[in-house]
Amino acid sequence: MKKEELLLKFGKRIKQLREAENLTQEKLAEHTGFHRTYIGMVERGERNISLKNINVFAEYFRMSLAELLGTENFGEKE
Repeated sequence: MKKEELLLKFGKRIKQLREAENLTQEKLAEHTGFHRTYIGMVERGERNISLKNINVFAEYFRMSLAELLGTENFGEKE
């Protein structure tokens, strides 16, 4: 999987989780401590996010890293 594709998939996952909780990017930013523009850049796959920041999202959405990055979300096969 290309780096860009991985970033896009992760961003899509974060956006889906955010929307499932009826949160705006601004509200998610408030809860995670990230800036609103950072949230948007992550969702668009424009940021190569660190493992520490991925963990912040996992903790906010009350899931393990494995659940957040599950193979059903990021596996090579779809």
